Amino acid sequence: MSHSIFGQVTSVRKFVNGDIEIDFYHEDDLTTYRYSSDPNRLSNFPKELIETLIPTLATDICIEIFFGDDGNPTHIQLEECGDEDDLDDEEFDDSEE
Repeated sequence: MSHSIFGQVTSVRKFVNGDIEIDFYHEDDLTTYRYSSDPNRLSNFPKELIETLIPTLATDICIEIFFGDDGNPTHIQLEECGDEDDLDDEEFDDSEE
């Protein structure tokens, strides 16, 4: 069954051998995703997708990662994270006018 998770990148590790690891925070949980060019290593994330995620570290960009029926990531969606408190304040300000 396909599904998605929504969150943010909290850390990135790039190794001299070309491997990349990212920590992804979602639903009060932290998941590490890895890319490796070595076919003998466990690689669970496509290089193109993980390289897109790296620049989102320490930004207000939220990511939704979509997974196929086989559990492998198929694509990602990036969007600016909104602060729910700010939205509540804006709604309150609008109602006062």
